[in-house]
Amino acid sequence: MRIRCIGINRTDITLRSGRSPAKPPLPAKIGFEAGGEIEAIGGGVKSFAIGDRVALVPAYAASRYGLYGESSVAPARSLVKLPDTVNFEQAAATWAAFGTAWVGLVAVGGLAAGQTVLLPAASSSVGLAALQIANSLGARPIALTRTSAKVDELRGLPKSRAAAIIATEEQDVVSEIKRLTDGKGADLVFDPVGGATFAKLVEGTASGGLLILYGALSRDQTAVPPFHIFARNLTIRGVSLPAYASDDAQLGALKRFVTEGLADGPLSPVIARTFPFEEIVEAHRFMEAGNQVGKIVVTV
Repeated sequence: MRIRCIGINRTDITLRSGRSPAKPPLPAKIGFEAGGEIEAIGGGVKSFAIGDRVALVPAYAASRYGLYGESSVAPARSLVKLPDTVNFEQAAATWAAFGTAWVGLVAVGGLAAGQTVLLPAASSSVGLAALQIANSLGARPIALTRTSAKVDELRGLPKSRAAAIIATEEQDVVSEIKRLTDGKGADLVFDPVGGATFAKLVEGTASGGLLILYGALSRDQTAVPPFHIFARNLTIRGVSLPAYASDDAQLGALKRFVTEGLADGPLSPVIARTFPFEEIVEAHRFMEAGNQVGKIVVTV
């Protein structure tokens, strides 16, 4: 695969820093997502041709590929052909975000029209993708962000619109959730943060509701209030895109859902900023600062 653009993901940061529980043998490669062209094909590959414009769906562990470079060997099952309307920057900004959101909201969460879903870290690429998917399903997404600094920018993204936005460090999270849901609470929580706020999300979940963890952005311990769990029949579970995409049927369903959404219009990646490959260190620093709204892309 001749790499034209690289999508920067939080997974790259945690793997590089050693914070990730995954400990690949050194020297290890990183790079989880990219868009580019097929330069060569292995024996037995029938569904692609040299010159095809493709994106790589993160269907394996982040250390499997090593996409930080000009070319990489990638499994054919991880690739998806790009429509003519999708450029390489958009390709590198799509599949980790929308794939993760699809796993949490659709494959596991079973989100349906009329249901309320809480989306912490809503300004992240996954958060924005989840807002778009929730809207496409007719659900009611409530965005959560730490402060009001990103509220105006979130409100200015029409496809990623939220029914309401809660600034978790400035508002009473539980009271706001209850107010916005007429006292019922949220049907689904899709959280990449954990930490101290997670207990508040548990309190704000409706009886019989589901809380899904897909990240650990907070370095604080994640407290789980047991009384709320058993007294209101709540479920807490974790998900990851590579774990689901390891199944061919699930990977096929994901590709169809996102490809159709891109073609029909309700899904479109939001790119916060692009960096040239020579500034990939700065791209990592920009992500670590946490000020972006949307995806960070590196052009090669």
